[in-house]
Amino acid sequence: MLIKTIACPHCKNTITVQGNPGEKIEVKCAKCKTKGVYHFPDETHKALPINGSYALNIQNLEFTYPKAERKAINNVSFHIKKGEIFGFLGPNGAGKSTTQKVIIGLLKGYKGNVDLLGKNLNNWRTDLYEHIGVCFELPNHYQKLTAFENLELFSSFYKNKTIDLHELLQMVDLDKDANQRVGSFSKGMKTKLNFARALLNNPQMLFLDEPTTGLDPVSARQIKNIILEKKKEGTSIFLTTHNMTDADELCSRVGFMVEGALVLIESPKDLKLRHGKKLVKVEYLNNGDLAREEFTLADLGSNNTFFSLLNSGRVQTIHTEEATLDDVFIKVTGRQLK
Repeated sequence: MLIKTIACPHCKNTITVQGNPGEKIEVKCAKCKTKGVYHFPDETHKALPINGSYALNIQNLEFTYPKAERKAINNVSFHIKKGEIFGFLGPNGAGKSTTQKVIIGLLKGYKGNVDLLGKNLNNWRTDLYEHIGVCFELPNHYQKLTAFENLELFSSFYKNKTIDLHELLQMVDLDKDANQRVGSFSKGMKTKLNFARALLNNPQMLFLDEPTTGLDPVSARQIKNIILEKKKEGTSIFLTTHNMTDADELCSRVGFMVEGALVLIESPKDLKLRHGKKLVKVEYLNNGDLAREEFTLADLGSNNTFFSLLNSGRVQTIHTEEATLDDVFIKVTGRQLK
């Protein structure tokens, strides 16, 4: 017999629930009379052992949609290490989402080799979904069900233990909206619920497609903090995005996808250092007007003009001329993100 203390999603009153692993218990709040169902998780399942250091290893992947004139994925090879966040970047139509759909088993008829969590993709069946979590770009919820009921429904699809639903909703700041129908949710609320659903089964690998789209800065920060926390826990993360700010902040390495081809893979830091200008730009007041001057990094320590400006008390801002990932992408591919 298990004992669990939960908070009423409506009035926050403490409720004690007793039951066995896998059992669903009807709950009624003594204070506000709100009714609900608490699902005791099944026994914890063990994570799959992963051969080698890669959670995902792809070699020479190709895919062409029926009747299409060109390949949506053209000879793509890359890997993702255990506990790594890998950013898959590119403009709309580059083949990012198609690649993800192949990896998670939604698209068949591909060429090449895909090894996922220690097994060839062809050897996985529906049990794959016990070990991965997927957050699609466009949320697809049951509009007439509440947020809690949506998670409860999807939780019932898993054979193994899932995360406490109240804990998930609280994680994305939707606990106070647990009993509200999703049809009345804003776009941002639906995005957060979509993200929470991908975490239900505590997956070994997460596939996130534009997870911060439509979110305000505070909510986006919240989601990114959760992603970084999952990385610390050892989760491997495949991040599909054209948001270079998110990629720069979150990813260990990024790959640039253009017209179905993967043209570059490297860490954001190395890319920005290689393609940036080794300059320092100083803005300062000169007779009441804002003036600017640039200094090379190579001789900055012995530049008397630079130190004179610093000691003048007129400096307003100092910036290095570091390239952004947007700058690097345009320079390397000749394309702009849209």
